[in-house]
Amino acid sequence: MVVDDHPMWREGVARDLTEAGLDVVATSGEGRQVVRVAAAARPDLVVLDLQLPDVSGVEVVRGLRAALPEVRVLMLSASGEPQSVLDAVKAGATGYLVKSAAPAEFLDAVRRTAAGEPVFTPGLAGLVLGEYRRLAAAPPAPHDDAPRLTDRETEVLRLVAKGLSYKQIAERLRLSHRTVQNHVQNTLGKLQLHNRVELTRYAIERGLDE
Repeated sequence: MVVDDHPMWREGVARDLTEAGLDVVATSGEGRQVVRVAAAARPDLVVLDLQLPDVSGVEVVRGLRAALPEVRVLMLSASGEPQSVLDAVKAGATGYLVKSAAPAEFLDAVRRTAAGEPVFTPGLAGLVLGEYRRLAAAPPAPHDDAPRLTDRETEVLRLVAKGLSYKQIAERLRLSHRTVQNHVQNTLGKLQLHNRVELTRYAIERGLDE
């Protein structure tokens, strides 16, 4: 199923999928229709635009996951912002691809997403979120008795959860790259975590990415 409010884009994507040998069982240009149409058409995969005029793509993903738990969702967007990727995955999207992707890359992403493989536009956020999705199914490690973090450590952790690189965090907080690394290492030690992926997961679970 293809969901996009721009008719030319929607029809073009549907045509490309059909020419690639895939069955397009439905299309829609309105987010509020998606769950109802999908429930009737029963697609294996929904290719969904992030920006819809009536309701956000993130809300549509939540509705789809609640109504059709087995459906896969590949989010398409003009935005490659880490927060957009994060919001989409937290809502239940299986993959996320920017609209500037080449046709071959798009078709590959469709097939991989349909198979349940997390597919993300290249970049740090995609790598972190892909790993977070893999780890999310595992029971969270107990950290209720974790030592209290300093205000600066919490501030750095919040930016890590938003997908910022150490360099970006250093620029944002006007710190040296080395100082940011030290804060991260101290936080890892306090929380008994092993790497940035686990740290990101910890932060997301506690809503620090909001």
